[in-house]
Amino acid sequence: MAAAPSSHSGSSRTKIDILIPAIEKDLRTLPHVIDAVRKYVKHPIGEILIVSPRKEKIIALCRRKGCRFVDENTVFPLTKKDMHYSSRTWDRSGWLFQQMLKFCGDTLCSSKYYLVIDADTVLIRPHVFLSGEKTVFYCRNWSQPEYFKTYRKLMGRKRSSSSSFVTHYMLFERKKMAELKKTIASRHRTSWYHAILRSMNKSKQFAFSEFETYGNFIHSTYPGKLLLKPALNRSLHTGVAKLSASRSRELARTYRSVSFHERKAYARGSKAARG
Repeated sequence: MAAAPSSHSGSSRTKIDILIPAIEKDLRTLPHVIDAVRKYVKHPIGEILIVSPRKEKIIALCRRKGCRFVDENTVFPLTKKDMHYSSRTWDRSGWLFQQMLKFCGDTLCSSKYYLVIDADTVLIRPHVFLSGEKTVFYCRNWSQPEYFKTYRKLMGRKRSSSSSFVTHYMLFERKKMAELKKTIASRHRTSWYHAILRSMNKSKQFAFSEFETYGNFIHSTYPGKLLLKPALNRSLHTGVAKLSASRSRELARTYRSVSFHERKAYARGSKAARG
């Protein structure tokens, strides 16, 4: 896995927006996610957008933290109720809906780039997402095979990267996201979101990944425009309140971020950890 050149500076002058899909259950971690983004994302930050159901507690948090609230039901024509992604033992409709919301950052944000981060993931080390003209992608070594079956149906080709792009946060370029959605819509002769829903095997719990789809699209279409770094994410099953400053410093010697997998409401009946 290639690493970004050590000669690049520890910060970037390129302004980026931040997009965080969230639900009320995330209110335990969300303030920490926002604070860590402001501390550890070494870019000028434009807007921080919280895309969520219209709940007063979330709106109040947005006011308190200086974030922009976006009602998730106003983002694109479908809502969580239109996902129909469940079985007798699990319901991942909301999980899928949040992935669709991330694909809408090209219309929600105004900066050239926007960073998506999951509402249960806290950065504990400085991050730069651009090195010259290249986007830095944080990667891991394993994924869900079903993601790539859906990708092949969507794009008409196999994945091009041997690394996985599923790492809880990713920098998207608005222009390239719009290009990806246009490519999907054109190939399937329908909207990009209906194409995704039709390409998935909905009997599988992990059938689509927004990060694998965008990452492999960039990897194959713009192979000279990305740098891969190991994600170094640590899953924690304790509450975020137990992450003391000293514990955070200790973890940061080995990891870049921590994810608190307590969420259930958008993944009922399945493991809370993301696929």
